[in-house]
Amino acid sequence: QVQLVESGGGLVQTGSSLRLSCAFSGRTFNNYGTGWFRQAPGKEREIVAAISWTGGTTYYADSVKGRFTISRDNAKITVYLQMNSLKPEDTAIYYCASAYRRTGASLVSPNYDYWGQGTQVTVSS
Repeated sequence: QVQLVESGGGLVQTGSSLRLSCAFSGRTFNNYGTGWFRQAPGKEREIVAAISWTGGTTYYADSVKGRFTISRDNAKITVYLQMNSLKPEDTAIYYCASAYRRTGASLVSPNYDYWGQGTQVTVSS
């Protein structure tokens, strides 16, 4: 069973940066692709970014391209989401999710097998 624990959220001002972390345990990390999703109040959950199990493929939603960067550190068994130039519309609960050998077009699918509890990001104007 995979466990995912997010951290790094908080309250920041417009234009600030945050780095979210997704700590992975329970299985062989190198075999899992990971996505970051977010859900704002009253809105559907949406994918923000994802990285394949090899690290060779990444995906970004248009709304975050050029501002957010997803990465994985196999030594630390952690996936990161570096968020720069934050905007009020980035306010949401951010979740990480993982699936076995997830890569390519399937990165954007919401059908990940394991999910974290989420971390709140609030960007004030």
